[in-house]
Formats: sequence, C-alpha cells, structure tokens
Amino acid sequence: MSETTAHAQSPAVPAAEHGQQHPIRLYLLVWGLLFVLSAFSYMVDYLGIQGYLRWTLILLFMMLKAGLIVAVFMHMAWERLALVYAILLPPLLVLVFVALMVSEADYTILTRLAFFGGGV
Repeated sequence: MSETTAHAQSPAVPAAEHGQQHPIRLYLLVWGLLFVLSAFSYMVDYLGIQGYLRWTLILLFMMLKAGLIVAVFMHMAWERLALVYAILLPPLLVLVFVALMVSEADYTILTRLAFFGGGV
C-alpha cells in the first residue's frame, strides 16, 4: 500500500512543457519531399504532358503533398484515430457528395438534351 511510483515522486510538469517533440530531421525531410513533389508537378507542365495523364499526375502530386502536410505538420500521424476521423472524414464525405452531384448533373443534361433537343 505504501508503493510510490516514479510519476508520483516527480515534480509537476507545467502543461506548456508537456508535449511531443519531433526531431528537426523529420521536418526537414518532409520539406524536402514537398519540394521534390512540387518540382515533379511543375515538370508535368514543362514537359508538355497533355490530356488525362496531365491531370492525373497533377492531382496525384497535389494529394501526396496534402497528405504529407496533414500527417506531419498538423500532427495527424500521432493523433488518436477518433480525432483523425473527426477531422478528415467530413471533408472526404463532402468530396463524395460533390462526385454524386457531378454524376447527377451529367444525367440531367443528357436527359434534357434527349427530350428537349440539342439546340444549344
């Protein structure tokens, strides 16, 4: 009953000093990766890639950069899963709803053109 732990013996740590410290090397590595991904994104335009390949590459590089920023600089890689879901799930659902609206808009315009004529 008289057991004491190391935590009980240590002085109280102020809330401002109690936190996670990540090595500066991690941040420099992420900055370097962001720079490289941005360079690849600019190379897509410089090389003159056209069509769906261009947009696929640009969106891919944008998503990779956004993922790195969210994971490291917003500290999502170290947060609890519930918090990650609370922050990232709503925007993901909004994107799903936007995709549904886009498909509905295509269906609506095709139906109007079929029934009312294509005199646009």
